[in-house]
Amino acid sequence: MQLGFDSAPETARQLLGCELVHFTPEGPTGGIIVETEAYSSDDAASHTYNGQTARNAAMFKAGGHIYVYFTYGMHYCFNIVTGEEGNGQGVLIRALEPTVGIDLMRQRRAKEALTDLTSGPAKLVQALGITIAQSGLSLADAQISLKRKFTPKDIAVSPRRGIKKAVDAPLRFYVRDNPFVS
Repeated sequence: MQLGFDSAPETARQLLGCELVHFTPEGPTGGIIVETEAYSSDDAASHTYNGQTARNAAMFKAGGHIYVYFTYGMHYCFNIVTGEEGNGQGVLIRALEPTVGIDLMRQRRAKEALTDLTSGPAKLVQALGITIAQSGLSLADAQISLKRKFTPKDIAVSPRRGIKKAVDAPLRFYVRDNPFVS
């Protein structure tokens, strides 16, 4: 899938139904994106709201790069950068429906239940083997592919989760009734 200069909310919707696969030396892992959240530099909940720093520099790259960050002192989260270089916007990938490398994901997560492998942003980073060392790389250089598998018929919209600022903004998008949504 070609990511261009679309806004984060538009891209967050467009990513639903795309298969995201991470190719690692242990094997490929991935799934269909079923939940996303949009963030931009004019959004108080975004890491880019107060401008560019060493931590968030990847979010100011051109669309098609990735931003991986450490949160709550224990988890990593994965974003796909959107928009033009210098804009500071991206899409948090919140949940996947596993399709590729399920046994490897089970091994990485030490979980058996399919619905528990990638139903949350930190879970999917662990299951896919994405690391903070990949932050700032293009999707291709990070060995991550995106391919449209279907266009969801029913996309639900709600406020984002797990944030303390701009909590009411309707910038969380998900495939309604999908059992893999967080």
